Amino acid sequence: MTPPPSAGLYLHVPFCLRKCAYCDFFSTAETNPWLANWHQLLCRHLALPTPRETRLTSLFFGGGTPSLLSVAQVDAVLKAVRQQFTLAPEVEISLEANPGTLDQAKLAGYRALGVNRLSLGVQSFNDEMLGFLGRIHSAEQARHAFDWARAAGFDNISLDLMFAVPGQKLADLHQDIAQLLVLNPEHVGIYGLSIEPGTPLQSLRAQDLIDEIAEETYVGFYHQIHTALGNAGYEHYEISNFARAGYRCRHNLGYWQRKTCLAAGAGAHGFDAAGNGLRYEIPADLENYQRQLEAGRNPAILLEKFTPAQAMSETLYLGLRTADGIDSQEFRHQFGQRPEQVFARAFEHIAPWVESTTAGRHRLNLDGWLIYDQLIQHFLTR
Repeated sequence: MTPPPSAGLYLHVPFCLRKCAYCDFFSTAETNPWLANWHQLLCRHLALPTPRETRLTSLFFGGGTPSLLSVAQVDAVLKAVRQQFTLAPEVEISLEANPGTLDQAKLAGYRALGVNRLSLGVQSFNDEMLGFLGRIHSAEQARHAFDWARAAGFDNISLDLMFAVPGQKLADLHQDIAQLLVLNPEHVGIYGLSIEPGTPLQSLRAQDLIDEIAEETYVGFYHQIHTALGNAGYEHYEISNFARAGYRCRHNLGYWQRKTCLAAGAGAHGFDAAGNGLRYEIPADLENYQRQLEAGRNPAILLEKFTPAQAMSETLYLGLRTADGIDSQEFRHQFGQRPEQVFARAFEHIAPWVESTTAGRHRLNLDGWLIYDQLIQHFLTR
């Protein structure tokens, strides 16, 4: 019997105790009564008919702050998932967590339910920097949360580290990296701070109270992280992600490889890889989300249905985010042409930043990753 097609599933939990100063993701600090009933809305969403049977290889609770959900709420959602989908035996079940929302009992409960990957939003081990960023936890709380997670049985933990924060010095970054390495997580996500419109940091910059890190400083920080984590045995497998061998994030790899990812929760985005692919979103509107589900309607709306040219373009530039890059033979098998033929002029433009093998695999070098957004424009305007 042919197994059902594989997919990931993203579940958005758009609630926080307090919005961070840099965050422009869809979330709200107005949690009640929404948070108390959010699992029920997710369960309603998951119960909607699906066009075909699906086998989940990954499931990701993202946010917002998913660790605001109680163990009982996560249990209810996971039961709804198991009723609707087949779960692969090796399914990766991730949950993003803020250290300031965790305790030993909650972590033990999550692990007992089958959550097997924890993503801790540490950001820094410097309390002054955490205060500037608007985080609700301290460095000590982050270390406690990590230890509690280990004690609960989590053997796949990712830590987020932010860099290029206004006022940050190279010595501060060295300290953050050193303290992260003491904990020895399986995975590290790094985030260069960007000041986004509508955030408190953008307001501070408009008043000339803060300045963004200079470009050359940003580059130096990025190289320092790459070197330090590489020397510690981590693979820099994607622009912003490092992992021990065997611990790449399966869910996120699905995004970069254009694999189907279903979505539930207001503010979530999903992708269906059938044909050339289509992308949809669930509008970031809590009231509308509830109304649609109570009426038995799918709240998702179509964002984009890809043409063959768009599918080729996205396949290539998403692949270039990763250390694996693009395999010409795989690309030809999927689209009937080699990428060097389809994007000949683009490859000429980006040649100084591309490493190619004789077998026809292309990847960006480290400096190419630093200007990734500029380089991929050549694949969007061919």
